[in-house]
Amino acid sequence: MTEPTNHSRRHSATVVDGPGKAASRAMLRAVGFNDDDFKKPQVGVASTWSMVTPCNSHIGELAEFARDGADAAGGKGVIFNTITISDGIANGTEGMKYSLVSREVIADSIETVAGCEGFDGLVAIGGCDKNMPGCVMGLARLNRPSVFVYGGTIMPGEGHTDIVSVFEAMGAHSRGDIDLIELKNIEETAIPGPGSCGGMYTANTMASAIEALGMSLPGSSAQNAISRDKREDCQAAGEAVLALLENDIKPSDIMTREAFENAITVVIALGGSTNAVLHLIGMARTLDVELSLTDFTEIGKRVPVLADLRPSGHYMMSELVAIGGIQPLMKILLEAGLLNGDCLTVTGKTLAENLADVEPYPLDQQIIAPLGNPIKAESHLRILFGNLAPEGAVAKITGKEGTRFSGSARVFGSEEEAQARINDGTVVAGDVVVIRYEGPKGGPGMREMLTPTSAIMGRGLGSDVALITDGRFSGGSHGFVVGHVSPEAFEGGPLALVEDGDAITIDAVADTIEVDVADEELTRRRAAWQQPEPRYRRGVLAKYAKLVSSASTGAVTDIEE
Repeated sequence: MTEPTNHSRRHSATVVDGPGKAASRAMLRAVGFNDDDFKKPQVGVASTWSMVTPCNSHIGELAEFARDGADAAGGKGVIFNTITISDGIANGTEGMKYSLVSREVIADSIETVAGCEGFDGLVAIGGCDKNMPGCVMGLARLNRPSVFVYGGTIMPGEGHTDIVSVFEAMGAHSRGDIDLIELKNIEETAIPGPGSCGGMYTANTMASAIEALGMSLPGSSAQNAISRDKREDCQAAGEAVLALLENDIKPSDIMTREAFENAITVVIALGGSTNAVLHLIGMARTLDVELSLTDFTEIGKRVPVLADLRPSGHYMMSELVAIGGIQPLMKILLEAGLLNGDCLTVTGKTLAENLADVEPYPLDQQIIAPLGNPIKAESHLRILFGNLAPEGAVAKITGKEGTRFSGSARVFGSEEEAQARINDGTVVAGDVVVIRYEGPKGGPGMREMLTPTSAIMGRGLGSDVALITDGRFSGGSHGFVVGHVSPEAFEGGPLALVEDGDAITIDAVADTIEVDVADEELTRRRAAWQQPEPRYRRGVLAKYAKLVSSASTGAVTDIEE
């Protein structure tokens, strides 16, 4: 009990060593510790298991594999849970306001449990888009040797369908293109089992970004949820933490500025979600790494979109898994000088060392385009500035929507109001749908607008209507959409001053978003504007609204602006 400690037991030793900690040991004996266990490094395994959503319904079993891996490598694994919510279930409802909030709650809870219990290292397993950055932010705050594991992707539904197919079928039904029987058939077959949403939506985007960042083992981001590979990935992650402890490699050694640049590069090449902008900036701020909206623009000038993946493309993540995942893509980018190969990863090796023996994609594959003939020569993630977004806004423009849209504003004060007017035909071709007071503070919680964007697509208006908001978009959203407009309307941002009929122009070549209203008129409107009453005065949403930063700085709650 009094053996000398080293850096592998830096935290657990203070909890269990010596006669004065007999009470702590007594409590731990009741959950399965024995004398030998008290001499081992303790590895906390943060599980996001829940039956709330298929994204996480299998993670309880995966956590056990991670614990067993830590035990086999000489540590003592301890499983604990954190929360998850389901965007797919909550979209279009008031409950969706808790989605981005959950990222902060997850980070808080991992920090809280590990900080209290004295875990020396950690494995965190996430399976849905908010719990992945939430897990990594929690690991970063603690800065103890850690590995993140992605829970894996879902398999396609019948007829190559997925959750976005269901949302768009809802829009098609409201238009009268499909009947209730067809809608019910898609509903019943699109989600065949466990795993995260199947396209390059936010879950698969963030899993890929975190692997490129160096915080997951090679291949973790591109594995099917129910597979031997995923179980082995969890086992290996538990083992890897012990090696990280031995070498005292911490998240701050891995999550450097250069590593974040690698993550952005991979997100762009994959055609990933706009949420990656929000989450990567938030994750970087947790470690005081300088990262801003303009970095996405600068990196985007030299990185092409190569992946033909949903929502704008054709293929699903499970099909990318079948041809080798993202490792061959990263090797292509590395050999082209687009990735920094010197970045350290959780293997204890550099990114270049991890990729050295990776085999190329099969010659006949159609998912990843060659560098010489990309799907889009520059990034699809466009950071827009202008008199509507002085602090920036984020658009996802693949080129299929065009690169410029001008139209007349049709203004709504909430998602529900906009959704009703899309469904009843009030929104027509040539409109720029403006959904405001849905930002981090105003919503609060910065809801995703998947329901209205899917309704627009389902009604056949995807090429004829644009949508701008101080809220967010799901990784499954596509069309001419602009989110994260900052400053948000609730803070008196220019979006609060737009009126029905104002001419709005979005230019994804010049990267501008402008309302054609004279400065004098905007000044007059500003003088007449009054901030709305907060929608929540108690509870987690009220707390979040008081603490959260602007979307342009990651919408984080633990750093004072």
